[in-house]
Amino acid sequence: MAADAPDKPDAPDWPAGDDWPETERLADVALDERLARAGSPDVEHERAVAIYDLLQENRFSVPGHTPGPYRLVLSLQPQRLIFDIADDAGERLVMIGLALSPFRRVVRDYFRICESYYDAVRHAPVHRIEAIDMARRGVHDEAAELLMQRLEGKVRTDHATARRLFTLIAVLHWKGRTA
Repeated sequence: MAADAPDKPDAPDWPAGDDWPETERLADVALDERLARAGSPDVEHERAVAIYDLLQENRFSVPGHTPGPYRLVLSLQPQRLIFDIADDAGERLVMIGLALSPFRRVVRDYFRICESYYDAVRHAPVHRIEAIDMARRGVHDEAAELLMQRLEGKVRTDHATARRLFTLIAVLHWKGRTA
């Protein structure tokens, strides 16, 4: 029965395509205000684009809680990445803490490749920019898969949403290091 599909706990890719309920999405995304200090223009651009893209199209569901849409605040606490998830009215549904250690290598790799990319955009020939961008997308995809694994059983999302969320996690991590 189609109405029962959202309750399938063992379906990591549930649901696909047009079967995803319209309400199961993020309506608002914010970064912890304590870390709202402006970063470099490149980092701030990544943050703004990721939030805009995320709000335009995303798939996000919190199993066992009130159906969405949801509001998400991402923050860092010592050694933890925090997903503070509320309903559309702002009432907290759940706060999920994930250990940061599994993300350290991929965040470091992402920062390094982004620095190379931003430098190449300013100074390198097109073929070099394309090669670096391909590597950047590969690291980004790896990070999205890791995030989906770490959120398994807590949050359902698709790959594109996980990629955009990882961009925000990387921005938070960068700000957390320099704040």
